[in-house]
Amino acid sequence: MTWMNSSSPLPTTTRASPVAPMMAGSRFFPKSPATTNILSPTFSGQISSGDPVRASVAHLLVRAYTLPCSTAAQAFSQLVQPTARFQLALDALLPLLNSSVDLAQRILVSYILYSMYAPYPISLNPFKSALYATFVKERGHSTEVAAEGGFSDNEQLVWVLWKILKGAGNDIAPYSPSTLTRSPLLPELRASNLFLDEENFMETNEPGISGVSSQQGEGDPQVHTAQGPSSTAAAQAVATRVTPEEDEKNQRIAQGMKLLLAARDRALTLSEQRILAPLIPNLTSPTMITSMDLQPVVAHNSNIAYQLFLALLTSSSSNIRSQGPSAYLDVLKQLPPTLPSFDLLVRLVQDTSTVIDPVTGGKTTIADLVRVEVLGRFIHEGIKWLENAEREERQGLVSDDRFAKGVQNLCRFYASLLRLGVLDTESDADATEMVHFTLRHSRFEEANALYRVLATGRF
Repeated sequence: MTWMNSSSPLPTTTRASPVAPMMAGSRFFPKSPATTNILSPTFSGQISSGDPVRASVAHLLVRAYTLPCSTAAQAFSQLVQPTARFQLALDALLPLLNSSVDLAQRILVSYILYSMYAPYPISLNPFKSALYATFVKERGHSTEVAAEGGFSDNEQLVWVLWKILKGAGNDIAPYSPSTLTRSPLLPELRASNLFLDEENFMETNEPGISGVSSQQGEGDPQVHTAQGPSSTAAAQAVATRVTPEEDEKNQRIAQGMKLLLAARDRALTLSEQRILAPLIPNLTSPTMITSMDLQPVVAHNSNIAYQLFLALLTSSSSNIRSQGPSAYLDVLKQLPPTLPSFDLLVRLVQDTSTVIDPVTGGKTTIADLVRVEVLGRFIHEGIKWLENAEREERQGLVSDDRFAKGVQNLCRFYASLLRLGVLDTESDADATEMVHFTLRHSRFEEANALYRVLATGRF
């Protein structure tokens, strides 16, 4: 976070200097029709105030929750001059930490308060006691809800605050607040299992923070106090210690979660894959990744994707079994006809791991499930994808060879399924669409060879 190097580690009371505001619709502020639905009354006044800097910061907090946390923090540092950041954060950001605004906004505020002093240890951050007080309050509430068998909406905020106060805030920098709010937590990372040492955070005479209450109205939350039985119980619970083994396990799972989320955006290194692979069963029970995230994982990391599908399809987790494997099978059907997709499917159609048949409720194998439920639709969608690629190529919309490579690779994939005995050349249901496809594109050597095999009914 090199953009924060210019900020002073010590608080100052200088008021924000006027700078040109960033308007809605810029790259930092994508337009959102739901803006007014997540504004607190105090923040509505900030947006309509005459101070252009405060108005711009208000727009940032409302509209930037879909951007990575680091990007939003960089935008804040660009909007506000270094000497004015502390006072503006004290006046405009801190009141939102314990307010009733959208959870993604509270996560974003937490990260910005951390990032302002990220180059320094968390012990030097003047907002650490306010962050800790919020952690204690929200953890106490979440623990009470969990004791009754429920799940608090603020569990993700507790986890984010725990990461920040442990000095690991950079781990969440690449992810947007909206992603963090909808990512389910593993049992090991739920609020009741997260602990911090109270004596490291509760200092009575921190400059600036002690005066927060005087700037708040009667209806505003007192972020630096945590009164009442639930807060007392939470503070006592925080004093509880976890064993070194449990702490090490939680650290490994947190690292695995980070790598799993990163697998959606880039190819993991071999060392990262070796770290992540043994943690996949823990990360899928309950699942830390949604069906929407699987396709980019396939595109970048087909080996990890194979292990993910294997774990998801065979999982005994109640939340996965309640919806069945259909959500994950649908992802396979819609994969593009690329080499990572072919590699994944060839491995799945040879896997004999036992799973529950979603139709009969009996036992079957992953190989049979994928062959019956996925292959036909995948080939059909792959042909449609290639037809669209051919049309775009003729219209001059693309200049690469995705169509030619796609035809060649699809034909090789189909031929490999015939060699493995997964498909039957004499089955009209399996072969009819592919015969028509290979005949139409017989100018390609792979399509011509496959057509001859399918036409003669022999391999």
